[in-house]
Amino acid sequence: MIKYNPKSWFGLIFEFHRSDTFRKMFWVLIAFGVYAAGLTYLMLTYQESGGAHSSITVHSLLGFVIGLLLVFRTNTAYDRWWEGRKQWGSLVNTTRHLAIQTRALLKPTDPDSLETNKGSERIAARGVAMNLLIEYPCALAEHLRTAPLADGEAHPPHRPNKMASELLQEAVRWTSIEKWFDPRLYIGMERSIARLTDITGACERIRNTPIPYNYNMFLKKFIFVYVMTMPLGLIGTFGYWSVPISVFALYIFGSLELLAEEIEEPFGHDASDLPLDALCETMERNVRELLE
Repeated sequence: MIKYNPKSWFGLIFEFHRSDTFRKMFWVLIAFGVYAAGLTYLMLTYQESGGAHSSITVHSLLGFVIGLLLVFRTNTAYDRWWEGRKQWGSLVNTTRHLAIQTRALLKPTDPDSLETNKGSERIAARGVAMNLLIEYPCALAEHLRTAPLADGEAHPPHRPNKMASELLQEAVRWTSIEKWFDPRLYIGMERSIARLTDITGACERIRNTPIPYNYNMFLKKFIFVYVMTMPLGLIGTFGYWSVPISVFALYIFGSLELLAEEIEEPFGHDASDLPLDALCETMERNVRELLE
């Protein structure tokens, strides 16, 4: 994810980066410009001979419709991005809470524990919990960035589930076997660990549920037909100026669709995706400060 100053207007206007939509669409815009120029030349030639006429009325009406569809498309994509950010924010808080619980429950400085040689065991148990809490976000990020498997392919082990299970088993051992704290306190840890699984399931729902296929295909076809026929509606009013106007319209509509495609899958490595690596580093730093 790119960090920037949203108040730097001129800096943002003239800044280009590798994932900018203009770079992605450059050759498409060039090809479409050639097409629009050829179509404009033919239409103006036929108009002079009285063989063709154009009107912008239809495209004006359809432009309003396509604008509404693109607004819905971008809003839906942003909702998915923001939901992913909220889930990872909740993951940050949950790992902190688990670290605080572990630190409070496994106090290695208890005199009775030290006399019975339990102090070092509690320190070791805290180390195990610390490693699991540090590795869990990284495992979840790797899991979410893995491409979906094709039919028939074997699924790899679900590392986040495995780590949550190991952490719960440790909590059971601390309570039932070692009897280091009141079993009633185990309920709080169990709920926090369950929250990890809830967050993982919510992120998987975002990743595995794309925008409905029919809606996505319809919008792309609508944009294609609308832009390809746009010079026909503009020629009568703008003449050869219809070429740059049509190219600019394609750039706007295509950029909105590309941006929506980029942010609707927020767990990848694109410039607009969530900063999962930075969040993992934050959680590691917080957990180490509490448990080391």
